Amino acid sequence: MLHRQGRDGDELKVIGIYAPDSDLWHTLIEADNDHACNYLNIFMRKRYIVFILICHIIQLQRGREMKTKLEVCVDSVESAVIAQEGGADCLEVCANLIIGGTTPGVSQFKQIRKACDIKLNVLIRPRFGDFLYTDAEFQMMREDIRMFQELGADGVAAGCLKADGFLDVDRMSELRECADSLRFTLHRAFDVCRDPYKALEEAVSLGIDTILTSGQASCCTEGMKTLEKLIAQAGERIEILVGSGVNAEVIRSMIKKGAAGSFHMSGKKIIKSGMEYRKPCVNMGLPGFSEFDILQTDKEEIQRARCAIDEMLQK
Repeated sequence: MLHRQGRDGDELKVIGIYAPDSDLWHTLIEADNDHACNYLNIFMRKRYIVFILICHIIQLQRGREMKTKLEVCVDSVESAVIAQEGGADCLEVCANLIIGGTTPGVSQFKQIRKACDIKLNVLIRPRFGDFLYTDAEFQMMREDIRMFQELGADGVAAGCLKADGFLDVDRMSELRECADSLRFTLHRAFDVCRDPYKALEEAVSLGIDTILTSGQASCCTEGMKTLEKLIAQAGERIEILVGSGVNAEVIRSMIKKGAAGSFHMSGKKIIKSGMEYRKPCVNMGLPGFSEFDILQTDKEEIQRARCAIDEMLQK
């Protein structure tokens, strides 16, 4: 029940409502703010208020109608299966997650497509490093998008920048055209561009569906202020998918603030190699990371994230 103070200081109560969507009504009641009340006809009856909910409020309020998504980034068949079992809505399929991800192999994707029945978005990134690509690399990206579409991908994630740090609109337009009916995500190339607010508008104009971002920070909690601005700027025009450092605690905090509903995470853990013989003094892995440490999706971490989303939507 909504409680507000009357002009004489008496508490005012709700005694009746008309609401096409009762779930949305409860969200509105919980909001208890003047902005929400602007969309209501308020009738005074002594110490009570009767609220009549105007139908178009359904399109204007978020609350329990907030669109949510949990995307898990995976670089192996095993991780993909674990992520789906843990409650992921969709997967971003890549290779080499330890270096931020690169385009996956064909057989890897085929096996994941066979093993998982949720939506698969494929990372299109021909190499580790920056997002200023050679002509040959760009041609690879175009061909890979077409190939993965034929193999059954539901979407792709890609990004190209110009040398000056701005979004390469011409190349992004070409990639968007190649993707055709596939959902298209502008990945975290966005986080290292010169002007994220301009890039967002360019992404909208190109018909890009989603921007994956941490708010131009190393992790999303550090980029929170920028994220909030981007989400407000985006409105319903383009999805802001929050990534980097996402876990159940972050999800609860952001949904509670009404800041975001779509999240991207890897939820990975380190498992030990089954190799019994290990050659001493030879390191084939990255500096500081042993080749006998393998990254894999942590099912419990994904389950906690899934539960966080579901719990927050029930409040």
